[in-house]
Amino acid sequence: MQTDRPEATKPARLAVLVSGSGSNLQALIDALESQQLPGAQIVLVVSNKADAYGLQRALKHRLPALYLPWKQRAQSEQQLVALLRLFEVDLIVLAGWMRIFSAEFIEQFPRRIINLHPALIPDDGSGATFTSSDGSIIPVFRGMHAARQALEAGVKITGSTVHYVTPEVDAGPMLCRQEVPILTGDTEDKLQERIKQVEHSLIVEAVQLWMRTA
Repeated sequence: MQTDRPEATKPARLAVLVSGSGSNLQALIDALESQQLPGAQIVLVVSNKADAYGLQRALKHRLPALYLPWKQRAQSEQQLVALLRLFEVDLIVLAGWMRIFSAEFIEQFPRRIINLHPALIPDDGSGATFTSSDGSIIPVFRGMHAARQALEAGVKITGSTVHYVTPEVDAGPMLCRQEVPILTGDTEDKLQERIKQVEHSLIVEAVQLWMRTA
C-alpha cells in the first residue's frame, strides 16, 4: 500500500472488504459506474466467507474478488497485507466486514481504513453518549447488533456513521454520519433495513470526503 496520497491524476485505488451480501459494495460500484466517484476505482474485493454474495457482485462487475479464510488472525492479516500491497491499495473500505483487526495491522495503514457502523458515533469517536439533532442524549452503541441495542434502550433516534478505524472497536474519528428515526412498531430487521438505505449513500460520501482530504 502506498504511504502517500496518489497524484491527482492517478485514481484512488480502493479495496472493499465484505462478509455478507455486499449491498454497500454495490452502492460503491453503482456510484463509480454513474460517475459519482470520479478519480476512484475498486481494485480488490475480499471476503472472509466463501459464500458471501458480495463476491458474486464483484465478479459480475469484473472486479478482482478473493476469498480469504480467517482462521488465525495473525496469519490472515499477513496474507491480507500482502494482497493490499500487491494491488497498491490506497484506501481500505470495510463494508460489512465482520472481523476485528489487530492494532499492529491498523497501524500499518493510518487513516487508510474506514468502516461503516450502524449507529451514531461522536466526531472524535470517543465518549459513551451522543447528542442528536433534536438535543436528545443517546448512548453510543458499539459492537454487534447496534440496531437491537438501540431498540432495547428505547431511544427515538439512531443512525449510521462512517469512521476511521482505530484499535478501539467502533471508536475512530468520524467522516460522516446520518440519523435514522426509530418508528413505532420497528423490529430489528425493519430498523436495520432503513439504516442500510442510509449507509448506501453514506459510504459514497465518505469515499468522496476521504479523497478530498487525504
